[in-house]
Amino acid sequence: MTNTAIRILGLDPGLRRTGWGLIAAEGSRLSHLAHGVISPPDTLGLAARLLWLFEAIEAVIAEHGPHEAAVEETFVNANPQSTLKLGQARAAAMIAPARAGLTVAEYAARYVKKAVVGTGAADKAQIAFMVARLLPSCGSPTADAADALAVAITHAGARRSLAVRAVA
Repeated sequence: MTNTAIRILGLDPGLRRTGWGLIAAEGSRLSHLAHGVISPPDTLGLAARLLWLFEAIEAVIAEHGPHEAAVEETFVNANPQSTLKLGQARAAAMIAPARAGLTVAEYAARYVKKAVVGTGAADKAQIAFMVARLLPSCGSPTADAADALAVAITHAGARRSLAVRAVA
């Protein structure tokens, strides 16, 4: 990759595990740079867990210097309390890159699945398989990190199509 490559941080927010993945995009070429999972201790209260997530994402940004960030949108599930808490984790995942001056894109889970696997009904195993095919040097990331890398891949494709539309 040359210095024209854009580093994209993908985030898959959660209170127990927030996956993150960093890729470089240069045209249609994608490269894996790093990935991981942020896991606040279960013993912490909600506010402390959110702070832990926020500070850990800030540390990832400081260490890797992404140019842009992308976050998976919250899906609504049967338990409204779980949905609310996931939304709060997502807020921490959005505020940290915004505070660092990064643009933050948002993508629905079905859109990410369709962009990476080809169907919006893909399961986690299918996502992990395709992420490993698209980014062979990433190895076998955990499901949370694979989801975050999928969000970054989706953003790379979306920004490419937006650039093509702007030129046309």
